[in-house]
Amino acid sequence: MNNHILEVKNVTKKFGGLMANDDISFKLCSGEIIGIVGPNGAGKTTLFNSISGVHKLSSGSILFNGMDITNKSANYICRLGIGRTFQIPQPLDEMTVMENILIGSLCRYPRMEIAKTKCKKYIELCGLEKNINDKVGSMNVIQKKRVEIARAMATEPKLLLLDETMAGLTKTERKEAVELIKTINCMGISILTIEHVMDVVMAVSNRVVVINYGKLLMEGTPEEVTCNEKVIKAYLGGDE
Repeated sequence: MNNHILEVKNVTKKFGGLMANDDISFKLCSGEIIGIVGPNGAGKTTLFNSISGVHKLSSGSILFNGMDITNKSANYICRLGIGRTFQIPQPLDEMTVMENILIGSLCRYPRMEIAKTKCKKYIELCGLEKNINDKVGSMNVIQKKRVEIARAMATEPKLLLLDETMAGLTKTERKEAVELIKTINCMGISILTIEHVMDVVMAVSNRVVVINYGKLLMEGTPEEVTCNEKVIKAYLGGDE
């Protein structure tokens, strides 16, 4: 039985003459966490944008639970069960924490009273109870990242795409964020996460996909990846 929740097949994305993603293929099993790593500009966020419907592929295909979602709209893909965060948080600054997360919940529950009840669960999950009535624009970047996770979770995804949620966090904050990711995964949600902090990748990922210059460099366990000479050279600061 095929238990792949996500299948990325020969995904290619060009922006004019720039090849952002070049023939990338990998599969994510249901319940699995895959970390995506690579240097800045390697094409990681472009891949997330293709999966989540932000832009259309140049070629290739993407399957979610066996359904072809290639070039479908972001709204359609979200309703199917793929939630995401952004590398640079995209909250609605003039709205409160509750209102931001409510937007995610309304995607799944159009009745306001039900949506409000549902989103409280994710406010608590992300430790935002004390900020529930705060305007998001007044919050720091770390808090805004938590709002993004809560809003994505409020759409009740089967697959969650996390784009550099650890950037700028202290060691203690990273530890808390790792626990949050593990908790979300234990809720039965598969996770695809872009991350630069390798101790975080090691702590949460079942497998790691390495992208360099838009191409898939390798795929393996965290241990295999961190010991690979090509990865060390391309990403971890090895000799030229």
